[in-house]
Amino acid sequence: MSELTGKKILIISTNYGTETDEIGKPLEYLKEQGAEVTVAAPEVSPIQTLKGDREPGPTVDPDLALASAKAEDYDAVVIPGGTINADGLRVDQDAQRIVAGVAGAGKVVAAICHGPWLLINAGVAKGKTLTSYPTLQADLTNAGATWVDEEAKVCPANGYTLITSRTPNDLPAFNRQILAALS
Repeated sequence: MSELTGKKILIISTNYGTETDEIGKPLEYLKEQGAEVTVAAPEVSPIQTLKGDREPGPTVDPDLALASAKAEDYDAVVIPGGTINADGLRVDQDAQRIVAGVAGAGKVVAAICHGPWLLINAGVAKGKTLTSYPTLQADLTNAGATWVDEEAKVCPANGYTLITSRTPNDLPAFNRQILAALS
């Protein structure tokens, strides 16, 4: 399949603590759909994934440093979860810059599980309707978003498309919504 041929997608992560399936499954799926997928992390050294925030999973090799990534080079940014990953990404100025730039350009931002924490710190959560891991509900509501408990939520408000999901169990729906938004 090549529905996403010509589309450039950036997956952003820290170098430790990203939920294994939440980086691996979108990376594999989007490549299978023909997208050019780039992975960026603070350092160009292996990303240690974790299964359920506890057990080490496989490593993922980033293609470039977050500091080198430019929002204008991509059609979408994907923010995987993992509590440790998301907590690190939310305070990373380069991650904030990338997400704010993609949203500001009217492109697609996709975040799963704890990934929506970054939306708050990047200043793009207010006015959006979204989902996340349930423990983020208060944080997102306090940031001006409307939280819903859905497998995958697509919100076109505020000039950009936001796709969110709750947990690794929602990855099939999450991936399908990214495909639909970029097709």
